[in-house]
Amino acid sequence: MLQAAVAPPKIMESVSGPELPPRRVADLPGITSLEVRRLFPEIPEAIRFEDNDLSGIRQAAERSLAHVDMGMIRAGDSVNLLCSEHGFSILGGGPYAEMLRAIKDVVEERTGCRNMRLRFAVGSTRSEAREMLPYFGLDDYFEGRVKGLGPFDRGVPIETDIGTLYGIKKVYDADWIIHAHYDDPRELYYHHQIDRTLKAFTMSYARLETRSLYHKNFDTRSSNIVPRAIFESPFVQGKFAFTVFLVTSPDGVIDIGADNDLHRLNRRLNKNTLKSFGKLIRLFSEIDECVVALDAGRWPWYLHAGGLTSGNLFMAPTDHFDLDIYPPRKTGHKQVNPAVKMLLLNYTWRENLHGLVARYPIVIAGQNLAEGLSFAARKHAKKIADNLEEAMAAAIEMAGTNKVIVFDGSFGSLNLSPSMGDFLISRAPEVSRKVDEHYLPLWLRQRGIDPAEA
Repeated sequence: MLQAAVAPPKIMESVSGPELPPRRVADLPGITSLEVRRLFPEIPEAIRFEDNDLSGIRQAAERSLAHVDMGMIRAGDSVNLLCSEHGFSILGGGPYAEMLRAIKDVVEERTGCRNMRLRFAVGSTRSEAREMLPYFGLDDYFEGRVKGLGPFDRGVPIETDIGTLYGIKKVYDADWIIHAHYDDPRELYYHHQIDRTLKAFTMSYARLETRSLYHKNFDTRSSNIVPRAIFESPFVQGKFAFTVFLVTSPDGVIDIGADNDLHRLNRRLNKNTLKSFGKLIRLFSEIDECVVALDAGRWPWYLHAGGLTSGNLFMAPTDHFDLDIYPPRKTGHKQVNPAVKMLLLNYTWRENLHGLVARYPIVIAGQNLAEGLSFAARKHAKKIADNLEEAMAAAIEMAGTNKVIVFDGSFGSLNLSPSMGDFLISRAPEVSRKVDEHYLPLWLRQRGIDPAEA
């Protein structure tokens, strides 16, 4: 079942990270790959595409959009197409960018509207928008009608059932908005797959004061009331046209979902995430010891391995799908997984790295990489190796285990060491049985979904 390591998605050069690595972890001798559908054949199969041929993504978008009502949009109206930065880390960003292009083309063709503006929501600084919009050619495709926006931009008050909250003015400065997002279960330990499709209305489209309300004034479950209150406000409902989502499984992009009813789409995507990702998440929770290699161009909590983000391993083994389990209020980055014995850094963005390096021992794969990371990373490093081979050998020796899993942006397959592959293969059948018989029916019922209908 183990095969040669798969080539991970290309890392986009960014001011948020160090210089690009000369080698990827997947290039090392001894790193193999394990297809996620070999572990769990029922995982939905992805749409296959090449870097320069995203026709399958476009066709899926066009099929889904054909069922959406666009009658509210008139030729002379303005439309803000809302996207968020993390979508561009999924399979290198090409599928998300193509989905956005397809939305623009279909809306223009069906409505005659020519004032389609792309609004790019970032996590912190607008450097992500400045880099990614030209990288994917979206500034040209939208004929310059593009803007990056972030939590420090000018706000607009939104009256909600829980009081006045503050959205970002540039999100709502059009007649209509289209919510274009993704169902990747990133930060599952915050949203617990509750109203996942609404989360961006706080974390992408709101001012810092309201984002902080979500993170600081509620625990990780009740905080979901904030994006729901914003979305259901008369102000937002008066502008909301429809939503489009990149639908994924650990194998990759499996569909494009579109609907005028965001709650209906939320229910559909809930089913998919629980069924598609649930087994791999529970399998990750079985890992008893490992070296985690970070080797992709995003924040260290959001790097993919077999389609699942690193944060979901760092926050295991708690079952964050199970709503009967109530983790401590401060989930934050203090609740880390003791099975992770060592971090090997070959590439990652600097931001949000300090919380990990203060709690896990780290090895850095090269002096140039170390100089491009934070002072905290260099301070806490157990070793700054001369090269990647030396870093891997040191990480394995200091961790006392040769079980290695690589978060390098890959979907479809996990790049890992043979011992880690053998371990996951041995545990997968029992995990599959437990999820089918216990976990999945429980998760579905907790969300008001009849397991017989899922």
